[in-house]
Amino acid sequence: MPATSHEKVLDHLVVMASTLEEGVVWCEATLGVIPGPGGEHPLMGTHNRLLKINTVAGGPAYLEIIAINSAATPPIDSGARRWFDMDNLELRGMVARNGPQLTHWVARVSDISTSMAALATLGIDRGTARQASRQTPNGLLQWQISVRTDGQRLFDGCLPTLIQWGDTHPTDAMPDSGVSLHNLLIQHPQADALRQALDTACLSNFPVTHGPALLSAILQTPKGLIEIHT
Repeated sequence: MPATSHEKVLDHLVVMASTLEEGVVWCEATLGVIPGPGGEHPLMGTHNRLLKINTVAGGPAYLEIIAINSAATPPIDSGARRWFDMDNLELRGMVARNGPQLTHWVARVSDISTSMAALATLGIDRGTARQASRQTPNGLLQWQISVRTDGQRLFDGCLPTLIQWGDTHPTDAMPDSGVSLHNLLIQHPQADALRQALDTACLSNFPVTHGPALLSAILQTPKGLIEIHT
């Protein structure tokens, strides 16, 4: 479903895995749920599996397990890097050593150009709004997403990537998973600057505390209350 004019909320949580197969095993072992189908992203050379999550606000949200698609040809646009810092060797090494982990989050906005321009007034370059799409059994999903050519997440993944969906949202066709978001905790050593950025992008409903960089999602799952974090 398209976002309403006031809707600036959590769209999805990003869990990075070395391979999609490892991500599926992690999801079942950690959350007690097998993720549903996802798709491929020819633009970035990645693919994913998705899991619908309920939120306090009741709006559509999901957990995305994403990995580099080694079979993608070409793997990515020449000279560019994949979204969500997925080409960052330190992050890839951490995921390889420790297994799939929460690395980022994406906020849904109704006018991505306006939100990106607002961040630019603070000197924050969110990149460009890239048009993306993928085929699903229920038709073509289309969206615009903020992507930097260097692929950086910014603020250690605590500043969300922005997304604006077309007429349909992926959760429209997803079954209930029995997983709900209990809380999203954001912590950063530059808490004031991050808080100002979120306020400027009209995302002030996500509080930020001062401390080492940390993004933590508390999820109610079939296995009880589970925390996943960066």
